[in-house]
Amino acid sequence: MPQLFRPPWVSWDMTLLAGQEIAMTNPVNPRLREGSPYPRGATWDGKGVNFSLFSAHASRVEVCLFDEHGEKEVERITLPEYTDQIFHGWIADVRPGQFYGYRVYGPYEPEAGHRFNPNKLLLDPYARAHMGDLKWDDALFGYTIGHRDADLSFDTRDSAPFVPKCVVIDPNFDWRGQSGRNPLPWDQTVIYETHVKGYTKKHPHVPEGLRGTYAGMAVREVLEYIKSLGVTSIEFLPVHSFISDEYLLKKGLRNYWGYNTIGFFAPDPGYASDRAQSLREFKEMVSQIHDVGLEVILDVVYNHTAEGNELGPTLSFRGIDNASYYRLVADKPRYYVNDTGTGNTVNLSHRRVIQMVTDSLRYWADEMHVDGFRFDLGTILAREPNGFDNQSGFLKACSQDPTLETVKMIAEPWDCGPGGYQVGAFPPGWAEWNDRFRDDVREYWKGTQLASRLSPRLLGSPDLFDHQGRKPWSCVNFITAHDGFTLNDCVSYNDKHNDANGEGNRDGASDNNSSNYGVEGPTEDPRIIGIRERQMRNMLATLLFSQGTPMLLAGDEFGRTQLGNNNAYCQDNDISWIDWSLPERNGSLVRFVSRLTALRRQFPILRRGRFLTEAYNSELDIKELTWVNATGHEMAIGDWDVTRCLGLMLDGRARRTGIMKRGEDATLLLVFNSWHEDVQFVLPSVAEQHWRLLLDTNMAHQEKGDERLFPACTSYPAVGRSVLLFDLVAG
Repeated sequence: MPQLFRPPWVSWDMTLLAGQEIAMTNPVNPRLREGSPYPRGATWDGKGVNFSLFSAHASRVEVCLFDEHGEKEVERITLPEYTDQIFHGWIADVRPGQFYGYRVYGPYEPEAGHRFNPNKLLLDPYARAHMGDLKWDDALFGYTIGHRDADLSFDTRDSAPFVPKCVVIDPNFDWRGQSGRNPLPWDQTVIYETHVKGYTKKHPHVPEGLRGTYAGMAVREVLEYIKSLGVTSIEFLPVHSFISDEYLLKKGLRNYWGYNTIGFFAPDPGYASDRAQSLREFKEMVSQIHDVGLEVILDVVYNHTAEGNELGPTLSFRGIDNASYYRLVADKPRYYVNDTGTGNTVNLSHRRVIQMVTDSLRYWADEMHVDGFRFDLGTILAREPNGFDNQSGFLKACSQDPTLETVKMIAEPWDCGPGGYQVGAFPPGWAEWNDRFRDDVREYWKGTQLASRLSPRLLGSPDLFDHQGRKPWSCVNFITAHDGFTLNDCVSYNDKHNDANGEGNRDGASDNNSSNYGVEGPTEDPRIIGIRERQMRNMLATLLFSQGTPMLLAGDEFGRTQLGNNNAYCQDNDISWIDWSLPERNGSLVRFVSRLTALRRQFPILRRGRFLTEAYNSELDIKELTWVNATGHEMAIGDWDVTRCLGLMLDGRARRTGIMKRGEDATLLLVFNSWHEDVQFVLPSVAEQHWRLLLDTNMAHQEKGDERLFPACTSYPAVGRSVLLFDLVAG
């Protein structure tokens, strides 16, 4: 074996290294200085690069430099200093564009939670860019595949040829666009969830070479269409650098959704039209989105990484400091706590891990100009050793951060661990996905739930969110999301059809609160088609007319289908890609959605900044909201046990804020009839006033000029399965 350089202050086993002809740089080399532990990562200062890497249990860290193609390792340089558990060093003449990775030395003791293996090239957790694809090979694993002791064995093969490389970037790179974020008030927010690749992969107005990329999303026709829907905020599925699991690739599939992060600071290069320019393309996409007045929200995955369980590959965190980055089983640290259901759980109780996550969030907000974040399995972020804690270290760190308190923070408030369902339990300042809204609204329109379950959902779910001064916007309402049926499939399928995933249709939720109304899947029966189309309009109207923050799934506005697949995480194909022929065929539904968002903007009482109440205000002679039955009278207690036709009157004279004064909003009447038969609904009595019909979901083609006036106390036919909206006007 060649004689490799060993610093006198480090002791390590020579047998751990595969022999290679690589220049080993001595710490006394004039190119190398001690550098600084701050900031973390690789930082170019115009003359060289400072490398800084946290590890509490490592004994030595080498920076590995690669040639201009990222293929041949040309030099290894030992970081000379160790300060506060951070290895660091400054290397002269290293410039932006340099490919690099780390090799980290320390004990390989899986039973004690340590899995160091310097034969494995590791990605820098703070790398701003990645290049190259992961190539699955047995050399990626820290243990020897097939060994009788599995992960207790030690593998000496070099993984460098098979892993992506980190890239040193110029923090002051030139790019075309405007700086800064574009924050919008919560009460104006309408979220539009989509996927960078799938949204434009088949878009006719996007040039062929830009389809499915950041640059494709920035095409003006794409953004103008999104803007025309009346949404305000584009929420992208994960764009952090991620990998596809080997078992998917063997089946000809890949991790399409991207919930398999390996780099929390790097935009995934697979979404760039020029992989070498992923950073620039992402930043310019954000700038173009801001130019049309929209926000950018990123779905982020800080709860687990792509390294999986104890039998997963060693790609980054596992080899840098396994015992710090991951939650390990207390009495068996060979194994990982799996509260995420993905094999591992990031240890958000560790101060340096909290720092890494908050540094990542600030980077995307301050440097990449992102306006908000949606946290996948957000309960994980608030887990301490004793379980969920809404005063966890991570949540406290966010609450005091001057950047993070100004961006939108949205939690998916559940995970699969003990006590993992925490809807409504996050602290003030956070918004949360509300799956209770999804389930109750679906069941109501399916006809299996009474109006009593719908009523709190229409008001921003005060039963869950009205505490500690939280506002209705804290409740993010949705009918559909990337995970589950599309809106079209929700009214077209009784059962999931996930056979294309290659798991025997065992994956995905089995209970979807859906209905096919007589035929499973597509049909030419006009009666069934009519019901399905009206039910889609009903659920969209319920979503946009409810208090709280609405979220639409991209494509629902024109009836996109996934052919009954409710777990299309691995379908990077026509199942997931948006079919842009549908808007032309279903243009009336697109116009209907635009009409709903316009009405939401027109009437602020539909998006109050405070929770509405049924209490009578004698000083102002106002009752903010009144529940009305089909006779036009206030609901009696017994009505709630039987009714499926509900009226909600919102008094526009009610104050917008807590100040005791009258407001000037319109008074609205909403009617929700989930009964399959028509109901003659008597319009409530208001002296010398008329009710103006603004919307009836029984009418597929209803425009702004189609309003009609009806005297109070007259009845209006609420067609079976329909939503009505009236406003009060002078008689």
